[in-house]
Amino acid sequence: MDIGGRTDPAFARVRDAFAHCFSELGEVGAACCVLVDGRPVVDLWGGYVDRQRTRPWEDNTLVGFYSVGKPLVALTLLQLVASGRVDLDAPVCRWWPEFAAEGKQDVTVRQVLCHRAGLPAVRRRLPEGAMLDWDLMTSALAAQDPWWEPGTKHVYHTNTYGFLVGEIVRRVTGDMPGTRLQREVARPVGADVHFGVRDADLGRCAEVLFQPTGDAPDRAWLDRPMSEEERMVVHGYANPSGLSSLGVMNTRAWRQAQIPSTNGHGTARGVARIYSALAGNPSDSHSDASLLDPAILCEATAPQSEGWCPVLKREVTFGLGFQLTRPDRPLGPNPGTFGHYGTGGSLGFADPGAGVGFGYVMNHVIPRWQNPRNRELVRAVYDCL
Repeated sequence: MDIGGRTDPAFARVRDAFAHCFSELGEVGAACCVLVDGRPVVDLWGGYVDRQRTRPWEDNTLVGFYSVGKPLVALTLLQLVASGRVDLDAPVCRWWPEFAAEGKQDVTVRQVLCHRAGLPAVRRRLPEGAMLDWDLMTSALAAQDPWWEPGTKHVYHTNTYGFLVGEIVRRVTGDMPGTRLQREVARPVGADVHFGVRDADLGRCAEVLFQPTGDAPDRAWLDRPMSEEERMVVHGYANPSGLSSLGVMNTRAWRQAQIPSTNGHGTARGVARIYSALAGNPSDSHSDASLLDPAILCEATAPQSEGWCPVLKREVTFGLGFQLTRPDRPLGPNPGTFGHYGTGGSLGFADPGAGVGFGYVMNHVIPRWQNPRNRELVRAVYDCL
């Protein structure tokens, strides 16, 4: 396998692990970037962007990174909290009046950010492709009655999270999430990440190779008998059709839509730059960039909700937009790390104590978030520190 990029000699173990992902763990195309104290020590790419394995992965290849986008859209809202334009514990309807419908008048911004808002799915059947229509999705969520009493528990808002967070941002600023991401997050640190890929960048996109497992919810599941909890989970994945990207993830329409929970695109370098900045490090020529007030970041990366999640089917710990390290799903060995996995294994995280910003993206989606490929890469990074 021809691997491009560079590695600091002290981090040669990471290059070996990256190569092993291709030779033994089924990688097709991928990139990995690690910054330590703001200095790039790993910046690698390899493999192919297409199923036929005819086009090589390049240093600027974009790929969909799924839920790695959740903290990125959350950052755009947390920045408004830091500037005093939004209050975490104020009701969402202060800025989005229609959201008060069906008993949601007391749902707070904090509850939305930590998956406690009661809206992980739309109950009424939506037309095929509705996830491509921002106004349709956000109006459906505003009209929706909660699946449980908001604030009493959490359920992972797999695909609705970005619409909820992004619409609060839009109501406050007038900007769509993709515009806000570019202006306030990506450009300040030179990060190549996007909600809604521009025409000029479509040619850089890798084909996502996603073979769902046999139990992956699809449209047919919506019509079978099920409990209320099962209905919530299935609707969260498959209402509307294509909400989780199945069948549409490589289309122009999907890549150019704004579905921040699910269809963010970027490079590993872009993800690593953002997390390096959040770890408190300068980033090349963007040394003066600061993405978030330290006090707000401290609150966002403290546990906000802990316990069992029926969507993820495990115990979880949520911050405000971030997944926090846990013994059963560690982001490296150190306490205080935070970030987010994406479906199939993509990952971005920060370790402020070690000065690490980490980014990994790939196009061969294998089941679940944490898997042997990203575990091997993370382990190799810490072996080298």
